[in-house]
Amino acid sequence: MAGLFDKQAEVYLDARPTYPGEWYSKLAALTPHNSLAWDVGTGNGQAAIGVAEHYEKIIGTDVSENQLKLARPHPRIRYLYTPESITDDELVALIGGENSVDLVTVAQAVHWFDLPKFYSNVTSLLRKPGGVIAVWGYNQIEVSPIFDPIMDRFHGTTLSHWHPKIQYVFDGYKTLPFPFESVGLGSEGKPILLDIPKKLSFEGFLRFLRSWSAITAAKDQGVDLLSDGVVKEFERAWGGPGLVRSVVFKVFMIAGKVKL
Repeated sequence: MAGLFDKQAEVYLDARPTYPGEWYSKLAALTPHNSLAWDVGTGNGQAAIGVAEHYEKIIGTDVSENQLKLARPHPRIRYLYTPESITDDELVALIGGENSVDLVTVAQAVHWFDLPKFYSNVTSLLRKPGGVIAVWGYNQIEVSPIFDPIMDRFHGTTLSHWHPKIQYVFDGYKTLPFPFESVGLGSEGKPILLDIPKKLSFEGFLRFLRSWSAITAAKDQGVDLLSDGVVKEFERAWGGPGLVRSVVFKVFMIAGKVKL
């Protein structure tokens, strides 16, 4: 899925929610060792920064060079470009070798991956016993009873412009294959549900929409899903362009360990 978010890399940087610090504390408490973590599909490093509070070394990888150019620097994080052409052996060696990784995190990205290939590499890399993989994503944003139905209708206009793999997100990861043993934070077919509260301006909301790959794909085809009329309807339901609202991103997570 290389290039899917290249064009909106700068928008993506400040449009997406920040994940709560307590999530990383819970994950870190599940791993006996806190030496090495691998954040996959790291993008601009949103999750990697949180993981870095608990692990000595973090490798953040992505297939998008444009995203990595905007990655947030941190003394314990090493960002690496991993083109789709990289072999499994090369990737495993690059990250740290077999049985070396304590935690693998994937934030809002695993649905784009070649899952059998990815899970095979995770199984090789995770420390056994004790290593944990956690994946999470979000689809809905709750604003208000007036705003949310308009958002739902707008979402419907985007459906034909998404890559088919987005269906895992639309399903809340309930259909996502996840061949790992549960560690108490969801399991295959049964993700746990979490909320991310966030203060969001109207302009921030528009940036969030513009960071969607479907919006960019539609634009490339000459379709402006965020026309002036659509923006005005959103603005009225929001309560005006200057209002900062309390919103909630609805998140789903699954975590597990290698089955022995």
